[in-house]
Amino acid sequence: EVQLVESGGGLVQAGASRRLSCAASGFTFEGFGIGWFRQAPGKEREWLGYISNRDGSTLYADSVKDRFTISSDNAKNTVYLDMTSLRPEETAVYQCAAGTVPHRLRFAVADYWGQGTRVTVSS
Repeated sequence: EVQLVESGGGLVQAGASRRLSCAASGFTFEGFGIGWFRQAPGKEREWLGYISNRDGSTLYADSVKDRFTISSDNAKNTVYLDMTSLRPEETAVYQCAAGTVPHRLRFAVADYWGQGTRVTVSS
């Protein structure tokens, strides 16, 4: 059974950092790219960035590229999203997704999706 399970969400203060994890199982982790997305209340889902587990390359959305970092631990089949300088407007459900064509994750084209983890940033 394929699973993507996000964890690490919760309540954080504005300006703080937070690490989210995306634990994968049930598919060949190294053959996929993993993307991170978020959806704030009343807004459309936003792509944040992705990592290719084949070569470790990453790409980020302009809105987060100076503050968020995606990394992967292939031995643990886990991808991380390290977020810094969080803002109240970044309160959202954060999701990871896996796709065989990493660059298509920019357009939310993915084979598998996690359920998401909620991050609330208080002012």
